Amino acid sequence: MNTISANDLKTKGVGAIEQALADQPEASVTVRGQVKYVVMSQEHYAHLRECELEAALAETKTDLAAGRFVKESVEAHLKRLAKLAV
Repeated sequence: MNTISANDLKTKGVGAIEQALADQPEASVTVRGQVKYVVMSQEHYAHLRECELEAALAETKTDLAAGRFVKESVEAHLKRLAKLAV
């Protein structure tokens, strides 16, 4: 993963990000030598979000098939949630 220092980002602005992302989908931003942030293109971010949603859907389907769900009224659901919050 390419790295951009906070100082480079400060002096070069978006150009530093564009340069870092020219050949890789992600780049880390370091502050005082420590990685603090990761930057990526909007397209790459959208792809990652889509992957997360697909994984959540697959997990939900697995839970449904295994019977790991509760069927209840709205009132019963809210009462159960209130007990969990305590």
